[in-house]
Parts: sequence; structure tokens; C-alpha cells
Amino acid sequence: MSHLDKLKWKELKTDLESGLRKDIVVFRKGAMVVRKRSGELTEEEMWQYKLFALKTKVHNSISDLGARVYSAVATQGGINPALDATVKDIIAHVKRYEAEIAVLENNPRKPLKRRIGNAA
Repeated sequence: MSHLDKLKWKELKTDLESGLRKDIVVFRKGAMVVRKRSGELTEEEMWQYKLFALKTKVHNSISDLGARVYSAVATQGGINPALDATVKDIIAHVKRYEAEIAVLENNPRKPLKRRIGNAA
């Protein structure tokens, strides 16, 4: 049995998620301070935040998909993991997120207004 077979994916996932949650709390506190100082988020910042959040969801879903496929292949032998209901569900989520990202990236945004000083 190799080292990878001994890994407990669910325990590893929960450990990573708990660490990520702690980091997100710290990040959000910092973002709240910045938000209070700068006022409302601009349209560009909201667009960037939504895009970042969707890409993070895609990354996490693909990570979950890889772990699920690996565990299905390791435990079930030669059975096709694409037939697993959980794998199909994760793939559907990833496709939905990718469609939302495509809509955001193709949606024209208003250019940022910049002040131009008077020439002396």
C-alpha cells in the first residue's frame, strides 16, 4: 500500500477547510477596515471581487472532484468514476461557475473615471 492510499481525504479536506476559514476571517476583517476607510466599492472592484469569488469556487470544486475521482478509483477498482452521482454533481457545479465567469468576463464594464489635472 502506498502513502497516497493511506491518506484520509475527508480528514485532510476538513483540516484544509478549517485553516482556510481562519484565513478568510482575517482577510474579511482587513477588507472591512479598508472598506470603511475608502467608502463604497466601485463597480470595477465589485466586478473583480465577484470574478475572484467564482474562480475560487471553481478551484475548490475541481480539487474536490480530483479527490472524489481518486477515492472512487482507489476503492472501486476499474469502475468508471464518471458514473458516480457525486462526480456528476461536481462537474455540473463547475460548468455553471464557468458559465458565470464567461458572462462576467464578456460583460462590458464602464471605464474608470480619472481626474485629469489642468495643464499649467
